Amino acid sequence: MSMVCLSDFEAYAKKYLPKIAWDYFAAGADDCTTRDENILAYKRIRFRPRMLRDVSVMDIRTKILGSEISFPVGIAPTGFHQLAWPDGEKSTARAARAMDTCYIASTYSTCTLEEISAAAPGGLRWFQLYIHRNRAASQQLVRRAEALGFQGLVLTADLPYTGKRRDDVRNGFRLPPHMKGDDCSEYGLPPNSLDPSVTWNDIYWLRSLTRLPIIIKGILTREDAELAVKHGVQGIIVSNHGGRQLDEGPATIDALVEVVEAVRGRVEVYVDGGIRKGSDVLKALALGAKCVFIGRPALWGLAYKGEEGLKDVLRILQDEFRLSMALAG
Repeated sequence: MSMVCLSDFEAYAKKYLPKIAWDYFAAGADDCTTRDENILAYKRIRFRPRMLRDVSVMDIRTKILGSEISFPVGIAPTGFHQLAWPDGEKSTARAARAMDTCYIASTYSTCTLEEISAAAPGGLRWFQLYIHRNRAASQQLVRRAEALGFQGLVLTADLPYTGKRRDDVRNGFRLPPHMKGDDCSEYGLPPNSLDPSVTWNDIYWLRSLTRLPIIIKGILTREDAELAVKHGVQGIIVSNHGGRQLDEGPATIDALVEVVEAVRGRVEVYVDGGIRKGSDVLKALALGAKCVFIGRPALWGLAYKGEEGLKDVLRILQDEFRLSMALAG
């Protein structure tokens, strides 16, 4: 089968992944309204292309927090990559390094941070953190990530509790016992491990633990964007967790405009959710994002051919993005 666009990888993953794994990756919360809206919102945005501009040479590189990447698409944090491919996050890290972009490793990885950093030495990696009730455990994770050369800390703010993902409930989703985290209950997370009492003040606590820049993920309003800047974060990822948390919130590309306006260039703003084509990347940049991050499409690439499949997904996005830039002038 010739893989021409990201939906080809989606169709492959749906056909070949075990149902319980596909349902876990595909799940949105409740009616999946926000999950689907993330994609539909991009389709409503139109370009105003300009003609007769010299597009014979194009530079698609960018910098995020001072580190150069080959094009403005990174890999968002998603859990349990071994459900998609046996080598799991090690393959993800290798593909990101090969494509010279940023990979955000999840707290809920099925490979250890040590395995991830050993798989792709020298790659640009950030570490995504959930704050646990056991603060010492979170503190230890942060210190390990910093010692292993991760270059940013991504605090996910939109998961005080796990959203209701109906298929996971129906399937009784648990991680297979051979994967890390077999003490898991519902949704594959250790019971009651996340701290729902986390507030903005905990950013000060995080800053006291590490010299790494802190990026906050899950911001959808101007009010929270203002608070993020006020509390000294270096970046914001506009995200609704792929529509997996609160259903019927805004699509991320719609929320991006409000956040970018509020931030006024004081910190870098990124966006995830719903990116399926290179033209979506261009739309996000045109509306003020510095870079986008892909979640589910990265997992589809892994499901297809591991590291090679993920590189294919990134290459397709890169080529489509370059072509959209040229055709838009």
